[in-house]
Amino acid sequence: MRRLRYLLGKAAWASATVLFVITLNFFLFRVLPGDPARAGIHDPRLKKETIEAIRVRFGLDKPVINCFESLNPLKLGSCVVNPLETQFFIYAHNLVQGELGFSYHTNRPVKDMLSERLWNTILLIGAGQIISIIIGMAAGAVAAWKARSTIDYVALITSLLAWSLPTFWLGIILLFWGSQQAGLPVGGRITPGVDFASFWEQALDIGRHLLLPTITYTIVFMGEYMLVMRSTLVEVLSQDYILTAKAKGLNRFQILKDHALKNAMLPMVTIIALNLGFTVAGALQIETVFSWPGLGAAIYESVQRRDYPMLQGAFLLIAVCVILANLLAELTYSLLDPRVQAE
Repeated sequence: MRRLRYLLGKAAWASATVLFVITLNFFLFRVLPGDPARAGIHDPRLKKETIEAIRVRFGLDKPVINCFESLNPLKLGSCVVNPLETQFFIYAHNLVQGELGFSYHTNRPVKDMLSERLWNTILLIGAGQIISIIIGMAAGAVAAWKARSTIDYVALITSLLAWSLPTFWLGIILLFWGSQQAGLPVGGRITPGVDFASFWEQALDIGRHLLLPTITYTIVFMGEYMLVMRSTLVEVLSQDYILTAKAKGLNRFQILKDHALKNAMLPMVTIIALNLGFTVAGALQIETVFSWPGLGAAIYESVQRRDYPMLQGAFLLIAVCVILANLLAELTYSLLDPRVQAE
């Protein structure tokens, strides 16, 4: 029963946060200066009739909320009798149905464009995260177990160097090396104009394009995971119950596996969950350097084009992913340490 109340409480807080983010996300892009109808169309020859037609097409002719003027929520205007005709209600109604609006630049549904880019980002982030977590945690555990030894010093220097490297600089160096020495593709997701004979041939080509950005992503995050794992495990190994386990005659592997690692995983769960949430936005610098068509690159392009519906949908997706990642971290906490539920 206690566990059920704990789960319901965390789910309720996450739902409330999502509702707050939805509301904030709606008003955030409507208080920006400028005319949204002209935002994605840089043509001074547009006539007033054309601009008005664009406003009607995207629902910008309607008031933002009841009793506020359209396109200017800071000035009071004539009240709208029916609040169902306001932009906020239309936005909320469409959101419940899974609609995120249409892009100003391409006139395509935002959800279709985000889903296309999201899978490319998941492919990049997923591979990089899995590899960096495995290598970082393993190296951090070995460094903590061999604390104040040559292995520990080498691991510390390597992790600090990897974590401090500018992502774009590392990507450019690997791009130059991979293209010149290994003959790897310099950008994109797939070789254009190639008619692949089979699915596996296409998958191999995508893997070749994915190799360099994945290595870049792995190196950067591996250093962070290694440092956190090493520092946390060193602190855990100095606890009294570890000394008791040694006095009982347990070997090093048993102490590390059964007693130390489980308690050292709590900070790692937080770091991993937050990284997974935030990096759904895409490793923007990595995707830009390697021309990888992911979500981060889409956000960058939308900022340049002032494509507000695309930015609004992307920010909402990122926020929901971060909230879900935090919820997952809280639930994982309760499994690793039952004291969390009691508190």
